[in-house]
Amino acid sequence: MEKIGPRDWVPAASVRFYEEQAAKYRTMPARDFAGEVERTLAAHERYTDLDCINLYAGTNFMNPRAARFQASSVGSRPSLGYPGDKYETGLGYAEQIEIMAVELIKRIFKCEYVEFRVGSGSLANLYAYMACTKPGDKIMALPVAAAGHVTHHAEGAAGLYGLEIHQIPFDGDRMEVDLDRLRQEARQLRPKLIILGASLALQPYPVREVRQLADEIGAYLMFDAAHLSGIIAGGEFQQPLAEGAHLMTCSTYKSFGGPAGGLVLTNDSGVAERLDRIAYPGLTANFDLARTAALVAASSDILEFGPAYARACIANARALAAALAGEGLPVHGPAVKGYTLSHHVAVQAAPFGGGTTASRRLEPANILTSGIGLPLPLLENDYNGLRIGTQEITRWGMQPEDMPAIAGLVARILLKGEDPAAVQPEVIALRHRFHSLHYVFTD
Repeated sequence: MEKIGPRDWVPAASVRFYEEQAAKYRTMPARDFAGEVERTLAAHERYTDLDCINLYAGTNFMNPRAARFQASSVGSRPSLGYPGDKYETGLGYAEQIEIMAVELIKRIFKCEYVEFRVGSGSLANLYAYMACTKPGDKIMALPVAAAGHVTHHAEGAAGLYGLEIHQIPFDGDRMEVDLDRLRQEARQLRPKLIILGASLALQPYPVREVRQLADEIGAYLMFDAAHLSGIIAGGEFQQPLAEGAHLMTCSTYKSFGGPAGGLVLTNDSGVAERLDRIAYPGLTANFDLARTAALVAASSDILEFGPAYARACIANARALAAALAGEGLPVHGPAVKGYTLSHHVAVQAAPFGGGTTASRRLEPANILTSGIGLPLPLLENDYNGLRIGTQEITRWGMQPEDMPAIAGLVARILLKGEDPAAVQPEVIALRHRFHSLHYVFTD
């Protein structure tokens, strides 16, 4: 057998970084690791939680009470089977947490069935594929240029499961699904699953119309709400299940504000039964009860404060988009609609060398963002869009009147070419004005 070099598939820069950092750990005494972790966590928390304006769309700050729940000893306890009929004994208290999670989520999303044991949003998508399709089936999903998630495509769960992926036609000028072309192509392809929802969503999707098409061709309709679950839960965005989606997958962090994990929701009992068997005894079996306890805390926050939180996230996004455009940044989206109807903002990144390049330019100033694909001419080695989310800054109490200050800081770095290190103190000073969490229950 030909010998493969060490991590030949990993970018060379990453290998160099890893080796530089790993050298000290290879000889570190076992007793020193816990202290090293404590110091590293403290530095990380100071940086991301206190000193950064975090505009990354895929994160949030969790209620400290939920964080305490996640650190509880119940997380090391296995839990196989249904509440009231566990394989293990001694779970009479712990299984109440499962029941609370299910009942809260059902109330929030107005659904009949909840699969909460899923370890991530990506795995939630895999569960959905397994419940609705078999390997070799055709599916249709939004293209990467319209921020279709990797799990919808060949490199992710859909491809690993063996599905044949076709792109949903998308009108990049209007940032909308091209319904006429979708109907034409779906009637020819006859996919088993159509997926709406993406990693950048500036406005609602045509769920009702696509459900009619799905019924016509015998397909399931799935809505990926990984990024949108918080504002959907708050009732300030569309309601995919009520509008006809057969099932909806979610992330439980991002805009939802809970622990990392996933959900699959449905009102279809047949889909629910298949999902249940996939989760247990299939792919999940034991799961993290401490994460479930944290999910209960996060869900109670959303049940109580979700509408106000969702409205604030969207108001901040619209104000930030307008402020960025006013600074001269090329904000992408329908200007007549205020660029966005969600908590997401997109900026065309080609003038700055690409989305990842722009985000790395902003990072030394303590402004955190990410690249994203937009329906624009592709760049050779980078994303053509810069993605922004307002969910975390909203939780820290920022309001629309604070958005021009953020936009001005971004513009100074990306448009005016100022040294990010010189801008950083002003970013930190702005961030330190906001030190209490909003839209959460406090102790």
